[in-house]
Amino acid sequence: MSETPRSPGGHSTSAHQDRQTFNDRRGGQEPAEVRLKPLIDGYRRFRTTEWPRERERFELTATHGQQPHSLVIACSDSRVDPQMILGARPGELFVVRNVTNLVPPHEHDEAHHGTSAAIEFAVRVLDVGRILVLGHGMCGGVKMLLDDPPPVGFDFATRWMDLAKDAKSMTADCDTPEDRHKACEEATVRLSLENLLTFPWVVEGVSASRLSIHGGYFDIRHGTLYILQPDGQFAAARDEGERPAT
Repeated sequence: MSETPRSPGGHSTSAHQDRQTFNDRRGGQEPAEVRLKPLIDGYRRFRTTEWPRERERFELTATHGQQPHSLVIACSDSRVDPQMILGARPGELFVVRNVTNLVPPHEHDEAHHGTSAAIEFAVRVLDVGRILVLGHGMCGGVKMLLDDPPPVGFDFATRWMDLAKDAKSMTADCDTPEDRHKACEEATVRLSLENLLTFPWVVEGVSASRLSIHGGYFDIRHGTLYILQPDGQFAAARDEGERPAT
């Protein structure tokens, strides 16, 4: 039997090559802390400011488990952080984010369904009391959806945005591209709410008044949150004590 060649450090050559390949694939030999500097700097700010303020909260949830009151389905856009926008503390929100805050319809098959799995976990395991689908302005996914001709060369993004094709068709009569873009962003929220009601345990929760579903829209430029009203239109969230306009 031939002996596995070994590197000068005593490790097998094949193992050394495997580590070399892994290092090459993840970005070379440079220390991770160097490449992760913006993230590590953020972590240090967290330890200095947020951790002392929220330490008791973290320890409480570590002991008793998470008990979020709401599920938020939001876009992955880096400017739209649900926890920041909604002023939530650790453990209050269960958040799933994807391109354009889309909820796919319920599908009972053997495929992998990340968004659907998160919704199921929130509703059936964590027993959240409400679901908010949070859309936003200047959404890149909606731009991709509305581009003509459609973008090519993507492995997943364009097919994912096919989920919103009805939002595209129902906003075709808008007067300007800007109006259509905003209308389509809002339409994706309504579409996701409709798809939520294809999940039997969501329908069951709503029917039993254990669960409510809602739509929201965040205006990035002005920092304003809009809430979907019973008439199907979005209205700015009112300050506490403020009466609705008549």
